[in-house]
This record gives sequence, C-alpha cells and structure tokens, in this order.
Amino acid sequence: MTRKVFGGTKSYYLLAMTVALLTLAEAHAAEPGNPNVGHTFASDHCSECHAVNENEALSPNAGAPSFTSIANTSGMTGLALSAWLDTAHPTMPNFILSKQDRDDVIAYIISLKRKASQ
Repeated sequence: MTRKVFGGTKSYYLLAMTVALLTLAEAHAAEPGNPNVGHTFASDHCSECHAVNENEALSPNAGAPSFTSIANTSGMTGLALSAWLDTAHPTMPNFILSKQDRDDVIAYIISLKRKASQ
C-alpha cells in the first residue's frame, strides 16, 4: 500500500527530503547575507503572495506559506532554503536571484526563526 506524503504533493515531499539531507551536512556557521536588505527585497518581490513580515500569519495567497512558518519548519537551515530557492516550483514564479539577493532573503527568513524561538 502506498501512503500519501505531505498531502500527496511532490513539492512538499521534495522540500522535506532536501531539508533532512542538508541538515545532516550543514556546519553551524553564521548565515551570509544581510537580513535587513533581505526584508526589503522580500517586501518588494515576494509579498504579493507571501506574508513576509514577522507578525503576519496569513499570506495574501492562501497557498503560499508565510516567511515565519518557513523559518520555523523543523530542520530549516540556510542551506535548505538555498536549495529550495534554486529549484523550480510549479506554484511559484521562476525568479532568478543573484547570489547576494538570495543570501539576503535567506538571512532574513532565518532571522525570523531566531526571533520566534527567543
């Protein structure tokens, strides 16, 4: 018998597997990027679909997770986010981010995790 994993969606399964595998390999180093610049970038480019601010629980697009919920996904790391952002997703526009923009957005998302866990 086959079970549906994560509601049967391949994207969430891929994310979970990526997070699990990359968590094992990642060293605990400081995240590159500037979270303040990442917040500005996210507000300008991601907020049409995602709730990007720390206190926002619901995204404008019900299918798009809030950045806070992404940050607090079990095992979420900067490396996992990098892999996620570099992978095409059928429900998301295919943004091509510069390395610096990607690092800044990742630093911002990870900063939400730190704030939420304090």
